Amino acid sequence: MKDALLDDLTPRRGTRHIDKHPPPPRPVIGLEAEFTLFVNDVKRRPEDVFGTPANLIAKQMIPRTGKSFQLPSGGAIYFDTGVIEVATPIIELGPGCCYRATRLLWEQIRYVRQELDEWSARNNCRCRLQGFSTHYNFSFPAARASRARTSSKLAFLLMHILPIPGLLLAANKKSSAIGLRPRGTRLEVTADFTPDAALMLATCAFIAGLVEGVLHWDHYTLEQVATHNIPRVTPLRIRKHSSRKGWRVVRSSFGHDPFNTDPSAPIWKLRDGRVLSMRDIAAETLKPFRDEVRRLSDAATLEHVEAVFAGDARSLLDFPDRPAAYDDAGHGIDWNRRRMRHWPRSAYEKVIHRVLAHEPIRVGGKRYRVQRMQGWYEMVFREAKTGVQRIFNLDDLVRLTRTKKRSQRTN
Repeated sequence: MKDALLDDLTPRRGTRHIDKHPPPPRPVIGLEAEFTLFVNDVKRRPEDVFGTPANLIAKQMIPRTGKSFQLPSGGAIYFDTGVIEVATPIIELGPGCCYRATRLLWEQIRYVRQELDEWSARNNCRCRLQGFSTHYNFSFPAARASRARTSSKLAFLLMHILPIPGLLLAANKKSSAIGLRPRGTRLEVTADFTPDAALMLATCAFIAGLVEGVLHWDHYTLEQVATHNIPRVTPLRIRKHSSRKGWRVVRSSFGHDPFNTDPSAPIWKLRDGRVLSMRDIAAETLKPFRDEVRRLSDAATLEHVEAVFAGDARSLLDFPDRPAAYDDAGHGIDWNRRRMRHWPRSAYEKVIHRVLAHEPIRVGGKRYRVQRMQGWYEMVFREAKTGVQRIFNLDDLVRLTRTKKRSQRTN
C-alpha cells in the first residue's frame, strides 16, 4: 500500500474532546438525499432489512460519528428513521462548487444503487430506491453574524424569496413542500428529490446563488425583498417545518396550488398589485442573483435555470405526473465529460479520496492511519506504533499534501 510521506507538519495534539465538531473556517456546501427502500415492491425499513449500512456495503467502511459510515465513493451513508440517506463530503464554496457537489451526490447514489443490486442478486429479490428528499446545505459564516443577521433571520427571509422558483426547479405534481431549516453554523434547504441530475444541478445552483447573495445583505428583514426588487407573492403563509426548527410552504400556503397549476398561467398576485405566472416570478427573482449563480456553477447551468424559468426547458411540474425515474432512482448518470475536466476534484475531495484509499500519512517520522471521520471536517488518526490518537482536519491534510508535492518538485 502506497505510503504518503508527509513530514513537514507537526500534528495538533488531540486536546479537544473527540466528539466536538468545529466547523471549517471557510464557507462550504454539502448535499444529502433520502430514499425509501422497496424490496419486491414492498416498502421496508432499511434498519429491519440490513441492520446497519455495513451489512449492505461489501467493502469495509470507515466509521463516522453516530451510526453513519464513510462510503468508499467519498460520501456518507446512514439509516435515518426508515430511509436510506447518502451525503456528500463538504465542498469548498467557490467557482464550480455546485457542479462538484451535485456530481458527488450522484456518485454516492450510484454506488449505493450498485451495492443494492449486488445484495439483491445474492438474496434473490428485487430492490429499488424511491426518491424522498434532497437537502442543500450551506455555511452560515460567523463573520456575517450579528443581532441583525442570524441564521434564523436569514432562513425566514429566504422563505419569502425561494418558494416559487424553488418549486419550479425541484418539485413535481406529487410534491408537498419546500422548506428551510437554520442549523446554527449552516442553513439547510429541504426539497423533494429530483431524479434528473442536470435539473438537480440547476436547483443547487439557483439555491446557492440565492443564499450567497442574500447572505451579504446589510440585514435580514422583509423590507429587503422590496429594496432589491424581488417579487413577493400574496398570500404567502409560512408554516413551521415538519422536522426540527425551521419553516416551509405547502399547498395551503398560497392562493393557488403551485403543484397542480400551469406554471405559465398569470394567476399569482403580488404585493405590488401585479399578477404574474410562476415562471415570470421566478425569472424576476433570479435577476439580482445571476452573477452568483453563474460563479458557483457555470454558464451552462445558468442557461438551464433561465430556460426552465422561461419555459424553454421543462420543469417537473410540466409533466402530467411524477416521473417514473423518481420511483427507481440511481441506475444511471451521464455527466458531460468536458465539464468534468473543467471542474476537477476540489482539494477537500482529493484528500478524502486519498484517506479512503487507506494511505497512511507520515508526520514527524511517525506513521498514522485513519480510524474514523469526526463530523464533516475532522478525521481521527492513530499512530502505528504507540496507538496514540491525533486529529487532523481537512485543511491540515490539504497543507500536508501540498507540502509533500513541493518537496518532491525540489528534490
